[in-house]
Amino acid sequence: MKDMFKILMFPESRIFQAENSKIKKEWLEILDETKKNKVTKDRHKKEEEVPTSPVRAEVSTNPFDEDDDEPAGTEEIVDLSLEWIQELPEDLDVCIAQRDFEGAVDLLDKLNEYLKDQPVTPRVKELRSKVDERVRQLTEVLVFELSPDRSLRGGPKATRRAVSQLIRLGQSTKACELFLKNRAAAVQTAIRQLRIEGATLLYIHKLCNIFFTSVLETAKEFEMDFAGNTGCYSAFVVWSRSAMRMFVDAFSKQVFDSKESLSTAAECVKVAKEHCQQLTEIGLDLTFSLQSLLVKDIKAALQSYKDIIIEATKHRNSEEMWRRMNLMTPEALAKLKDEMRSCGMGSFEQYTGDDCWVNLSYTIVAFTKQMMSFLEEGLKLYFPELHMVLLESLREIILVAVQHVDYSVRCEQDPEKKSFILQNATFLHDTVLPVVEKRFEEAVGKPAKQLQDLRKSTRPVRINPESTTSLV
Repeated sequence: MKDMFKILMFPESRIFQAENSKIKKEWLEILDETKKNKVTKDRHKKEEEVPTSPVRAEVSTNPFDEDDDEPAGTEEIVDLSLEWIQELPEDLDVCIAQRDFEGAVDLLDKLNEYLKDQPVTPRVKELRSKVDERVRQLTEVLVFELSPDRSLRGGPKATRRAVSQLIRLGQSTKACELFLKNRAAAVQTAIRQLRIEGATLLYIHKLCNIFFTSVLETAKEFEMDFAGNTGCYSAFVVWSRSAMRMFVDAFSKQVFDSKESLSTAAECVKVAKEHCQQLTEIGLDLTFSLQSLLVKDIKAALQSYKDIIIEATKHRNSEEMWRRMNLMTPEALAKLKDEMRSCGMGSFEQYTGDDCWVNLSYTIVAFTKQMMSFLEEGLKLYFPELHMVLLESLREIILVAVQHVDYSVRCEQDPEKKSFILQNATFLHDTVLPVVEKRFEEAVGKPAKQLQDLRKSTRPVRINPESTTSLV
């Protein structure tokens, strides 16, 4: 937009546009002449109102009277008659109207550089007053440019112009605050617009991709915009933690509140951990924030699934017949061998023969598979804060099976069946428990002391044929 001029009509201001530069110049001359006439008229009016004093002599020898006249001479020291200074207020208005923020700040920098070593005379103060009003207007426009409604779709880069000019105006703190508010609104909008459809794991993949990509882009843009303002970095850390809470709210609502299986929850948490780890490449580690926000939901999920396994184990125990498994077909036996091998039960082969029989009960085999599945899912969910929760859950589950076997040995009168029960007890003690301990220690890096103590307390299996009481 060309040939514009602005008229201040307190308390408002109006911007007009002339048809061409000639007409604009004529208007400005008329306005300037009118302004001068008004100033002259007002001055004459004031002079008429103030009576002249006949007492004071025309010539004074008081040196202080001479000093009173000096500021008038000092005022002329600062040359404000330069054309670019005279037109500065108007040029600032045009730049603001045309959204030429860089041009406006360039003009302000030029003026500040010119007046840097100049005395502050009344005329300079008057000019500063006019310029400060434009700075206020420019700041308001830049703040509006950083509002979420204006720059959400363009990503972090869409805020760069406004942020950089606010920083140049000495408004680094305000620029930082507005930038982070803008990005928080952008992240929240992106999460809300994500459609919940299909499998939960698919949704979590999309959620993690959107959130962590946004955080990564925001971090890079922040580092670029505020490279010289180290004091703003603490604000970004606070913002990132707040954004993580927003992410975890959406994550937990879909994964934990909807009562997904432990395996699904474990896979979802694993995906979130992997995405969070990628942020460490730029020096941003939010792993602790993620863990502390998820620990409550994961703890509840582990305990809930532990209770399910214990109830299922007790139900199978109540129907225990202590009979060997018959897989019926070689294919079924081969499949079971693969499953047990994947669980870490390498010695399972010694309990099988050439036929389709397995020298273990269905209850013990089913327990072993369910137990190892819980362990693997629990390790995917593992945080240091959950160490004791997972250990105690494993101990409680194992204890149910161990007590059942011990009680069955004591109650069984048939020597052949008792021998079979002891064989199952040996499998639990010498194969399953050591594998659980080893797998836990490998994944966590700490010894599973509670599990070690449990295994020691059950060795050897103590049998009193005359008693029906379990002594574990």
